Amino acid sequence: MKAIIAPSRLSGTIPAIASKSQAHRLLICAALADGPTSIACPTLSADITATAECLQALGAGITYAHGVFSVSPIASVPPCPALDCGESGSTLRFLLPVVCALGAKAQIKMHGRLPQRPLSPLWEELEHHGARLSRPQADIIAVEGRLTPGDYTLAANVSSQFISGLLFALPLLGRTSTIALTGHLESASYLIMTVRALGLFGVDCPLEGSSFTVPEARYVSPGQAAVEGDWSNAAFWVAADAICGHTLRITGLSPDSPQGDRAVSELAGHIAAGNAVIDCQDVPDLVPVLSVLAAVTPGETRFVNAGRLRIKESDRLSATAGLINALGGDARELPDGLAVTGKDRLSGGEVSSVNDHRIAMSAAVAALACSGPVILHGAQAVNKSYPGFWRDYAALGGEVTLEEEP
Repeated sequence: MKAIIAPSRLSGTIPAIASKSQAHRLLICAALADGPTSIACPTLSADITATAECLQALGAGITYAHGVFSVSPIASVPPCPALDCGESGSTLRFLLPVVCALGAKAQIKMHGRLPQRPLSPLWEELEHHGARLSRPQADIIAVEGRLTPGDYTLAANVSSQFISGLLFALPLLGRTSTIALTGHLESASYLIMTVRALGLFGVDCPLEGSSFTVPEARYVSPGQAAVEGDWSNAAFWVAADAICGHTLRITGLSPDSPQGDRAVSELAGHIAAGNAVIDCQDVPDLVPVLSVLAAVTPGETRFVNAGRLRIKESDRLSATAGLINALGGDARELPDGLAVTGKDRLSGGEVSSVNDHRIAMSAAVAALACSGPVILHGAQAVNKSYPGFWRDYAALGGEVTLEEEP
């Protein structure tokens, strides 16, 4: 799908969509619980749906109606379940250890760039504790065996999702296990989200120093739960608000949320002050849209400690720099980040989403600061996290025309 986005100015009130990060976690806990759970989740995305459908393949009963998931937990795993993760890295990394803990002989399907995204050292640690993993095809993981309890070790600076996946799985193993973390912990806020979700379902495993002690535990359903508003996707409206002169009001966000991306407003303020250095270690997903804001803010903004962005849905450092430069801006790749020099306005031009939802939405925000239209190829990439993005963009006054492409 192609989006033709004319220069415009957004204004009005926009409710935040549901946090897919929290939805993944609550759905997994509910599927492993001792009884049914209702989860209020007012909006869906391709990634949330992928997790729900994978849990259904493992034997959970999940329906969705009127903004609520009704989850009946897994009673028994069907023989040879097939799980399709779509392009969702969270779904894969959270559920791979769970599949191993359940002892399921399963196949996991991956799409897009997901087969190229790393699974080491989680893969090796699972195999060291009883799982048998193989890649019969580049886009399929075959799983056999059952995880055993014990002492696990993971590098903390690779992906917090690996650690979260083990935290979901280890309570199922029959006795206490530990997870020792080595190196600097990145994206710590997402681990806090996991620990809080587990706590809601009666599983207590706080981080103590550099390790988790994970007891044998029964997931106990709270009966009801609710997915909070998503700061990661609200970041696009925060940046748009700054570009348009503070004409937007975003509702449904908790200032006390454990989501690390709640820092977006503060970071946007640093950029506005000029010549900022943004440490992206805990907020890598904010880099594309904050780079767009930096491209139309005086001074140079440097984004550092963002090397992990090279292994996301796209190489987001390359894709972000390419987007800004194609629209008449000035962005330079660094080994682990970006240097963006601001201009008064961008010119517009033709760009690709490179099938990355955050690049697609960043292009829409950039169009607000362009003198000419932005033609975006691959506009459907927003469906991964925010299927209603183009509708909401238009409702706020954005001038966008969507056309099918061959």
